[in-house]
Amino acid sequence: MLSLRLARGAHPLVLLRRLLVAVASSGAGFLLLCSLGYAVAHPDATEQSLVRLLWCAVPVAAVTQFAVTVARSDPATRPRDGLDAIGFGPVRLSLLAATSTALSCGLGSAAALLVYLELRGDLGGTPLSGTASGLLDGDAALPWAATLTLLGLLPALAAGACAIALRPRKERAGGASKTVSRATPPDTAKEDRRGYAGLPWGVAVIACGLALEAYVGHAPAPAPDSLLTLPGQDGGTSPGLMGGWLLASLGLVLAGPGLTHWSGTLLSAGRPGPMRLLAGRILQDTANRLGRPLGVLCAVAAGALAAVELYGAAWERSGPRPFGPLTGLGAAVVMACVTATAITAAIDTRHCRAETTAALLRLGIPASLLRGAAAVRTGVLLIVLAPLTWVIAELAALPLTRS
Repeated sequence: MLSLRLARGAHPLVLLRRLLVAVASSGAGFLLLCSLGYAVAHPDATEQSLVRLLWCAVPVAAVTQFAVTVARSDPATRPRDGLDAIGFGPVRLSLLAATSTALSCGLGSAAALLVYLELRGDLGGTPLSGTASGLLDGDAALPWAATLTLLGLLPALAAGACAIALRPRKERAGGASKTVSRATPPDTAKEDRRGYAGLPWGVAVIACGLALEAYVGHAPAPAPDSLLTLPGQDGGTSPGLMGGWLLASLGLVLAGPGLTHWSGTLLSAGRPGPMRLLAGRILQDTANRLGRPLGVLCAVAAGALAAVELYGAAWERSGPRPFGPLTGLGAAVVMACVTATAITAAIDTRHCRAETTAALLRLGIPASLLRGAAAVRTGVLLIVLAPLTWVIAELAALPLTRS
């Protein structure tokens, strides 16, 4: 009940974020239902059904990350004066955020079920009824137990991830420990000791992933029956090549905070002016909160560029396409979620600096300086991350394009 009251009185931007979580959840739920419908209609194609279900894991993970980011940026999850007195400390607030996330994702899953049944022709009564019956295997009856289980998977995962990500942390000050919500911005000094710690690991994982792809790419091609195929794709890639690409993507995610931190360090090196110094210090302070979503966005962008490199020529030829519509829907859900996650994290870091920005304005700092620093930060991140993403995409696609 408290979650509904907070949602009713929330800021319109907060409501928009929750609505976007519901929309993204509906897209992932629709893909899960499509994989279930294919498995029911084709009981002999066990391997293909499993591949379709595994493909759904990527959109589910992207939606879960987006839901956690939205929950962390929600003002209702941050401690406020007076809430402890009525029993709503950091622990209760993390559970409240998990409940709100489960409600948003559950609403999206319910909408996905209605749309799926309508397109299959199970409901009837509208012009859209049964329009995609052939694509969605409308002639096979759905097992309702499995349907409800799949639809409840994403709300449960998102709620659990929110409860873990926002669980209270212990901080020591003057020999005494206190419980602090993870939605509260952590201490800046602690962020600077930890901001670039993942960069060596990220670089090492990227190197391992690319080396694995190069090794498998020069090995003899696998047999056709052992190829890992995506839904609607004629060919496939070997598990080793796919594993190498996943390792490279994981390395980008791990290296994101470190790259952001060192971008700020290089920006403020030497004898910087006020604009460059302010931009560099802000990048260093927000490395952890902003760097990981940017790393995920770079990983997904590298995967998209590699897919264009591999299958771009196939779109120009007549005949079967390398990707089906459901694969395209999954890719759209993933790209939209990681982009929205990065934008939400950037807006959240701006709100976390609201008091600092107000203090600078009171000291007489012109607003044009703050806008210029924001433009410099954006430009530096683009200069650092865009070429790196392109290089990794090219290196990842190179072994796959061998003749």
